[in-house]
Amino acid sequence: MKHVLLTGANGFVGRVMRTCLREVGHQVTCTVSSSPLPQDAVAQVRMDIRDAASVEQVVQQVRPTHVLHLAAISHVPTSFRDPLLTWQTNVLGSLNLLEAIQRHAPEAFVLFASSSEVYGEAFKAGVALDESSPCQPMNPYAASKLAAELAFVQYFRRGLRGAIARPFNHIGPGQSPDFVTASFAKQIAEIEHGLQPPVLQVGNLEACRDFLDVRDVCDAYARLLDLADQPADQRIFNVASGRARRIQEILDELLAQSSLPITVEQDPQRLRPSDIPFAVGDCRHLQAATGWRPAHALSETLGELLAYWRAKTAGAR
Repeated sequence: MKHVLLTGANGFVGRVMRTCLREVGHQVTCTVSSSPLPQDAVAQVRMDIRDAASVEQVVQQVRPTHVLHLAAISHVPTSFRDPLLTWQTNVLGSLNLLEAIQRHAPEAFVLFASSSEVYGEAFKAGVALDESSPCQPMNPYAASKLAAELAFVQYFRRGLRGAIARPFNHIGPGQSPDFVTASFAKQIAEIEHGLQPPVLQVGNLEACRDFLDVRDVCDAYARLLDLADQPADQRIFNVASGRARRIQEILDELLAQSSLPITVEQDPQRLRPSDIPFAVGDCRHLQAATGWRPAHALSETLGELLAYWRAKTAGAR
C-alpha cells in the first residue's frame, strides 16, 4: 500500500485530492498549515512548509513512500502583492521538503504540482504547448514555480525519484472567488439572492484558456504517482484538455443557468497586467504514460460550481 504525504491538504485541490487518494486505497497523511481538517478525514499533521525544522520532523515521522506536494501560494495577483511570501513558500518551502525527503525518505517518489503559468510568453505563439516549449514566466507566481521545478530536477539528477505536473486551469466547487469561474458563479448566486445589484463585474472575456474539472486533475495526479514503478523516461507532464475555451463562453454557460436578467460590466481592476490571449496545453505525454483522459464535461462542472455558490450564499443569509 502506498503511504502518501499530501502537502497543502486543506487547499482547493488538496480537499479533492485526499478523497481521490483514499478512494484508490492509499494510506494518506495530510499536512495543514492552519485550519484542521474535519475529524473524519485522513491522518493530519500541522506543518509550515517554510519552516525547515517543521518539515523535517513531519517527513521523519511519516516516512512516506510517496509525496504529493501541493502546498503553494497559487494566486497570481497575490504573488504581485507579496512576492517575498510567494518565493518563500513556493521555492524555499519546496527545498525544505526536498532536503527532508532526501534525509529521511530517500526511496520515496515525489510528485510536484507546478503550473502551466511557467510557459508565460511562450503562449503568444497561439498554439497548444507541450512540455518541450520554452518557459518564459510573466509573473512572480510563475517564476517561483519554475524555480521550484529546477530544484526538483536537480534532486532527480541526484537520485530522487519523482515527476513534475504542469496543470492548466482547473475549476470546481470550493475554489476561491479570486479565480475567474468561481467569481462569476459567486456573483450570479449573490444577484439571485438579492445581495448584489444585477450587474456582474468581469475582466478580460476574450482570453482563451484550457479548463479542466479539478477531479480530473486529481485523477491525473493519482495516476502519475503510479509511475514510481516505471522507468523515468519523462519527468514533466502537462495536465490539460487540449481545448481552447474563451472566458466569454464560460460566462455565457453560467448566465444561461440563471433565470434573472444580468448585465455584464468590465472592471479594470480585474484585468491582469500580464494577461495573455491564448493558453492551451498538449497533454499527449500524460495520456501515453498513464492512459488518463478527462472524464467531466465542462457544462457539468460549471453547473456544480453554480450550485455550490447558490447553497453557500443561501446558508450565509
